[in-house]
Amino acid sequence: MPDYEMHDPEFSGTTTDEWAEPRLEDFSTDDLSEAADHFVLSASGFPPENFTDLKLPVVEPSGELNRNALQTAKSGGHGVGAVEGLDDEKREAVDELIDRLANEHFEEADFGD
Repeated sequence: MPDYEMHDPEFSGTTTDEWAEPRLEDFSTDDLSEAADHFVLSASGFPPENFTDLKLPVVEPSGELNRNALQTAKSGGHGVGAVEGLDDEKREAVDELIDRLANEHFEEADFGD
């Protein structure tokens, strides 16, 4: 079972555009540490060993925190509840991080539980 590491993603603005989970090709770099800045979790730490270790993307490849990505990470079919092997304590911490990011950067961002 992976020992997931969580971190605050880095971003340079916000957006409410439609969201599609990014692929490695979507980033303008091959540097995994730069791509990892767009994700909340990694199964192998930060920087990750592989792109596939990254879970819960919330920042667009262009650098904006995406409200729809936060909502997906919170409750979507690819969200925190779908991350296999994530213990309850880490799941709660990720939920709190997502809520904090949403509340600090978007009005009316109550995603519920």
